[in-house]
Amino acid sequence: MSVSLLAQTLKGSEIIKIGAEINELKKKGEKIANLTIGDFDPNIFPVPNGLKHGIIDAYHANHTNYPPADGVNILRENVSAFLAERYQLDYGAQQILIAGGSRPLIYATYLALVDPGDKVVYPAPSWNNNHYCHLSGANGVAVMTQPENLFMPTAEELKPHLSGASLLALCSPLNPTGTMFGQEELEKICDLVIEENKKRKAGEKPLYILYDQIYSLLTFNNKKHVDPVSLRPELKNYVLYIDGISKCFAATGVRVGWAFGPELIIAKMRSILGHVGAWSPKAEQIATAKFLKDKIEVDTYLNTFKGQLQQSLDTLYKGIKNLKAAGLAVDAIDPMGAIYLTVKIDYAGKTTPDGTNLQTSADINFYLIKEAGMAMVPFSAFGTGSEVNWFRASVGGCTIKDIEDMLPRLKAALEKLK
Repeated sequence: MSVSLLAQTLKGSEIIKIGAEINELKKKGEKIANLTIGDFDPNIFPVPNGLKHGIIDAYHANHTNYPPADGVNILRENVSAFLAERYQLDYGAQQILIAGGSRPLIYATYLALVDPGDKVVYPAPSWNNNHYCHLSGANGVAVMTQPENLFMPTAEELKPHLSGASLLALCSPLNPTGTMFGQEELEKICDLVIEENKKRKAGEKPLYILYDQIYSLLTFNNKKHVDPVSLRPELKNYVLYIDGISKCFAATGVRVGWAFGPELIIAKMRSILGHVGAWSPKAEQIATAKFLKDKIEVDTYLNTFKGQLQQSLDTLYKGIKNLKAAGLAVDAIDPMGAIYLTVKIDYAGKTTPDGTNLQTSADINFYLIKEAGMAMVPFSAFGTGSEVNWFRASVGGCTIKDIEDMLPRLKAALEKLK
């Protein structure tokens, strides 16, 4: 059967491949600590009660018809108030677009700003930018980042690539690393974008920033989230933000996300998503609008939720550091935000007990799935080379006991390698 060139060349998800392997082992009764998914087990991390009951109430009130293309007005108004309260960002309801989670909003940003062949600059590792470039026909430029910079892009690394670019895609806290921008470095990057746009001629497409801050309320150890417009207000016409309830309120399946930015671009994104039909369900929008207004419940939930996540991340972090102290070739970066720990398992070139040589990070990962009952996602799934032996470990689907039980299995599996 003949399919389009896009369909022929689209790469499958490595995360889905890993998930299939895990499911096969679970069918056989194997116990797996699944650290792969950027999601939450709702039995461990449930959504806020007020949000859950608000959704039920909205369905009982028959909010089951199509929502407006840009989202129900009360939600856009309450998101506007939420942005002002939490981030001191001034965006009116007409500058806010609601959709079924952050994914369609990111894709709509690409389609609204990027023509086929346009240059899009993004750091590697980062989530899905390589695929969005492929889907939009962009010329993606992946800027490799370094562990000494916590895998966050620096102004020095980005500067050589911004000339002629249409979009700079950034995320903080970053998926997959759980690390985040400091104020000074993000200011330098913002200044580069301002400088680049001053060079552009009248009528020439400017350089925009896509700023994904879906994890912005999940920060730890007194780390403070920063964003471009707060640091450089003159960038307001050039930044498209991506946000929503999926991660910060463990509501990945509720499908309520929002983008905000220049009104003209938001309007074009609304038209794009209107044709796609990527709306958030109306009942969920009504419930989210009500929930965001309840400051006490929002704060109470976040305090508890963040405490649970930090305990899980710290347990995994300390466990990896203990293995390093015991002489194993592993390491981890101190968790800063999101639900991820960046873990190094540096065993490429080693041989398994059955004589298999582990050549890539994917080889290491599948060995650990089978021998340690532990599944992570190699950074190669996020745009790096397969020789980069760093991994994303997500704690959203595991209990602390799952993590504690897994660590001795990891130690035993690594000690078998030669």
